[in-house]
Amino acid sequence: MFRLLFLLFIAVPIVEIALLIQVSEVIGGWATIALVIATAVLGAKLVKQQGTQALRSVQGEMARGQMPAKELFDGLCVVIAGVLLMTPGIMTDALGFLLLTPLVRAKLAAGLMRQATVHVARGAAYSHTSHYSTERSQPQQNSTIEGEFERKD
Repeated sequence: MFRLLFLLFIAVPIVEIALLIQVSEVIGGWATIALVIATAVLGAKLVKQQGTQALRSVQGEMARGQMPAKELFDGLCVVIAGVLLMTPGIMTDALGFLLLTPLVRAKLAAGLMRQATVHVARGAAYSHTSHYSTERSQPQQNSTIEGEFERKD
């Protein structure tokens, strides 16, 4: 957790400042400032548009009685993209625009689903007793969980 926080609060701003300096040497200082402002404005418009679309999709799925998992994930990606695009910088803007791309979101969602499937298959979910005890609950070994599932792509 410390490394992640270090990257977020120390390394990312340093990289952003270095990139802004390099870009300003190529296109000039005022042009770099204009670029940062333009990406923030364009990003805000795209986030508003896609966020509204994601909200409508969530409401539509819920009205049909379906779990809007994909739509909620899209909405989360749009919110994260909005934060990244409103943060001044080149790298964060690139990541923000990538998250606004539906193909990137679909690939990211598929990757996360594969990871979640692997964790569940390895037994990351444990069953604990519901009564109060002074002993710690231990995961049950060799337990079988029966159920039905339906795959929706």
